[in-house]
Amino acid sequence: MFFPLTVNDFLDRAVTVYPDRVAVVDEPVQPAESWGEITYAEIGRRAKAQAANLDAMGVPVGGRVAIVSQNSARLLTSFFGVSGWGRVLVPVNFRLAVAEIRYIIEHSGAEVLMVDPDLRHLVDEIDCERIFVLGEDDDKIWGRGTGAAPRPWEGDESATATINYTSGTTARPKGVQLTHRNLWLNATTFGLHATMTDRDVYLHTLPMFHANGWGWPFTVTGMGGRHIVIRQIDGSEILRRVEKHGVTVMCAAPAVVTAVLDGAKTWEGEIPGRDKVRIIVAGAPPPTRTIERVRDELGWEFIQIYGLTETSPLLTMSRMREEWDDLDSTEQARRLGRAGAPTIGVRMMIDDLGEVLAQSNHNLASYWQNPEATADAQSGNWFHTGDGGTFEDGYITIADRKKDVIITGGENVSSIEVEDALASHPAVREVAVIGIPDEKWGELITALVVLDPDEDPVDGPGLIAHCREHLAGYKCPKKIEFRDELARTATGKLQKFKLRQPFWEGREKQIN
Repeated sequence: MFFPLTVNDFLDRAVTVYPDRVAVVDEPVQPAESWGEITYAEIGRRAKAQAANLDAMGVPVGGRVAIVSQNSARLLTSFFGVSGWGRVLVPVNFRLAVAEIRYIIEHSGAEVLMVDPDLRHLVDEIDCERIFVLGEDDDKIWGRGTGAAPRPWEGDESATATINYTSGTTARPKGVQLTHRNLWLNATTFGLHATMTDRDVYLHTLPMFHANGWGWPFTVTGMGGRHIVIRQIDGSEILRRVEKHGVTVMCAAPAVVTAVLDGAKTWEGEIPGRDKVRIIVAGAPPPTRTIERVRDELGWEFIQIYGLTETSPLLTMSRMREEWDDLDSTEQARRLGRAGAPTIGVRMMIDDLGEVLAQSNHNLASYWQNPEATADAQSGNWFHTGDGGTFEDGYITIADRKKDVIITGGENVSSIEVEDALASHPAVREVAVIGIPDEKWGELITALVVLDPDEDPVDGPGLIAHCREHLAGYKCPKKIEFRDELARTATGKLQKFKLRQPFWEGREKQIN
């Protein structure tokens, strides 16, 4: 017997086994009306209503439906209401500039766009066949009452379920096509390694648009766990949600870890979640001292993973094991800071050039409408991560980023994209953008600029303001340094490793 693996398997199980259990506690403070507490039976009903409404609109199987939203129960439901009946969800980073969102909508060919009320201006600035504002147009998306049943979809595990746009080494983002099989295997493998159970309460500190929340919308749902939605990330508020809802697990970028540690400094009384919460971190490994603080000051379990949007994302995990019990806390933290050991079904290797390669059943199907990039990334039937590292004793350690991508606050930023924005200023003659170590953001976007003496001068704040006209705020440089010249090869190429060297001197790893 062959039964296709689809994302609705997770919701179907929750509706069957836990229909009356509270599935989601929506963000109480948001511009749309909060959905409050809703059960899995209700999530199932709303997902079906969404699918039926897409039927009525004539959106076919394989049609793309985009959503630009901060974390919300509406976004969570759309993973099932859109993809669960054969259409393709395109979750878009809400922090992007209008021009960037416009490109993604056009490139993906989305027929429907749903936007957060805070982004209502997109209705007038982006062309799409149908645009709805979440909260205001809920009747058109989910309807009221029972409504018509959606037309059946037999299911195809090789069909694309989501297209997730990721910043690469070019100015244009690439659309990562992830299939139902990709998402299904990532979610179940992640849940197994992270020991997800129906007693867990999951706090969505990770943006759901980001690699589909690393697959946790599916993992938590399939196991009947409780979703706690948080819209704005604040360290003290995270602690309050942990205390109020009995949170046991969350995923986070290093900047979120730092925010929680900062919040703990002024927290009165016992830190909530001690010996109960496990925090799963990726983006770039935090400093060893930060890992120690999570374990000592918060009393939370620290788990490090490594992966990319293209790998759904889970490739490796570093979690405490019995053999490390007798090591001192610093050594334990150092080991936990490694990228980790390959998870079940994942094969890893380092090629002759030192690049980390991966094989798994949840690597991307392809890049949307980009066969050349797909062929390069999947060359030799291995996914080429673009990261440099080592593979020893069963554990991957990332040592350098071969692609010019800066990870700041857990978000990928293309250095070339930032350079293009800066270079568009008439006073900029040359520019190189690099990431330098920063305790809060992991890497701080830093621009090294050579000014044109024949143009009117500009200062650092002026260049940053110029960037904000072209890029999302988080992509703009936080630091500008002016130089007389930039290191280049004989053929004129920038030697970024030389530019980075003074900032990273004395550090074992060239990422933070």
